[in-house]
Amino acid sequence: MPRPDTTAEGLRVAIGFPSAVMLVMGGIVGVGIFVNPAVVARGLHSPALVLAAWTLGGVIALLGAFVYAELAARMPATGGEYAYLRAAFGPLAGFLFGWTTLLVVQAGGMAAVTIIFAKNLDVLVGGGISQGAVVVGVLAGLAAINCLGVRSGNGVQTSLGALKIVVIAAVVVAGLLLAPHLGATPRATPDGSLKPNFVKSFGAAMIPVVFSYGGWQTANYVAGEMKDPGRNLARALVAGVIAVIALYLLVNIAMLRGLGVGALGATLTPTSDVLQRAVGGPGARLAAAAIALSAIAFLSQAMLTGPRVYFAMARDGLFFRQVGDVARASRAPVIAIVLQAAWTGVLALSGSYEQILSYVIAMNFLFFGLSASCLFVFRRRERAAGSTMDAEGFRAPWHPWTTGAFILACVLVVASSFWAYPVNSVIGYAIMLAGVPPYLYWRRQAATRPSAPA
Repeated sequence: MPRPDTTAEGLRVAIGFPSAVMLVMGGIVGVGIFVNPAVVARGLHSPALVLAAWTLGGVIALLGAFVYAELAARMPATGGEYAYLRAAFGPLAGFLFGWTTLLVVQAGGMAAVTIIFAKNLDVLVGGGISQGAVVVGVLAGLAAINCLGVRSGNGVQTSLGALKIVVIAAVVVAGLLLAPHLGATPRATPDGSLKPNFVKSFGAAMIPVVFSYGGWQTANYVAGEMKDPGRNLARALVAGVIAVIALYLLVNIAMLRGLGVGALGATLTPTSDVLQRAVGGPGARLAAAAIALSAIAFLSQAMLTGPRVYFAMARDGLFFRQVGDVARASRAPVIAIVLQAAWTGVLALSGSYEQILSYVIAMNFLFFGLSASCLFVFRRRERAAGSTMDAEGFRAPWHPWTTGAFILACVLVVASSFWAYPVNSVIGYAIMLAGVPPYLYWRRQAATRPSAPA
């Protein structure tokens, strides 16, 4: 029998509502918001369209939060999407999600952010540090913190996440109040007309937007370690996503006001440019500090959440058995955490993470759409059984329309990704399908060995 403060798998329950909100926000807000406003402005021609793109991205994220909030209320299980897909469509669907999360989505994104942290740390200390040593040190340190237990890992990520929000708020203040206001006028094509092929341009601009808004779902991975997850996680998802939408729109308004849409689209370092206009020479170092802090806060959240997916797979007999072990003293999935850190380090040091990152959008939104479709399956089963969810359980508002709209948005994002990056999208799906033989192997092995002990 598990202790009262542990899950059936032996993990410790220690995450409350405020920390759940920070988990949601920490999973979304990475380093992209410091760079992607320039990428979006480069593809569009007016401040109104830039803000429209970020608003639309926020609406998509909020629709996703509605869906995932109900999924969390229905199934507050460790592993998040892995658990939903397994329950709705069978173990193969869940396994392929976990396979691509480990090989592509989670580790690839973490590797890229680790490199960004190392480069900005180098700027802060004046150069001369070893990027490889920073990569190894950061990943090892965060892994060690999380191996000490969920309280340790969650405490660090909550503190870093709060600091990250404060830093981003400072960038907003700099752009809105301190930087000289440049009249932001629409850019036009050389003949004076609006930019041609608007639909393709807007669709391409949406890719970095939805990438910046992704990540809310990672809080669901640790649902099993939350206090009253059916209630707290559902509400944290909605509250956290709404807060990020407001934050992102303020960042873009600040950058448009401080730089103008033309200069914003032309720069590669928008945060640095805004801070230099606001405070002068120290702006570049302040920008490096802001990005470095945001990077390590994101890594802390990812190191806490991601390993729970592989842990859940192993507990079901669909991965290496040892990955499902729980340390007796810390009640943490230590081997799963070490696996996450090690594979991330391999990608970061090899440089292959840049290619893997290009697969992330197509893969992420495929599984977003599939996970959202689980809601239709669960509600249909509920009706067939003649039962309804507990009155306190969160139900996605205006379902099926909002859920259908989110699935449609996922389809359009995946289609845009194929349109913009056809080769990389195909490679991403090939990596996913390469998981079928390992799944069949572990499926056969699971039939001949006992379940992992709690």
